[in-house]
Amino acid sequence: MAEASLPFTIENFYKLVAEGRLMAAKCRKCGKLFVPPRPMCTDCYSKDLEWTQLKGEGELVTYTVIHVSPKQFESMVPYAVGIVKLTEGPKLPGMICDIEPDKISVGMKLKVDFNTTLPSEWPRWPRYYFKPFDVTS
Repeated sequence: MAEASLPFTIENFYKLVAEGRLMAAKCRKCGKLFVPPRPMCTDCYSKDLEWTQLKGEGELVTYTVIHVSPKQFESMVPYAVGIVKLTEGPKLPGMICDIEPDKISVGMKLKVDFNTTLPSEWPRWPRYYFKPFDVTS
């Protein structure tokens, strides 16, 4: 695996996102998952970590609809940002796309997708977003 030698940093997390992979750091000692990754387990303080690929599926825990945005995102208003509890356990924040904000509800199933069409001025790193789960895709 090419990522085996990558340090557990946010930069490397986004490097893997650019490849279309949602990866977490997994503690080899206690099994805790971290996404985005950290260089040390916050449960057992071990530095014995490995990269592990996540399914990118989960349930919406909370969200907000943005009506007044930074200039770079004005064309997208209103848009939603939420926190999804992934199937594997960690919670991950992200923009929610491909659904009207008034159709979003806590508890709905979402999945990660990778997008290059969101505004590119900021942030300048590869992006993921959440969209409604479709069992046929």
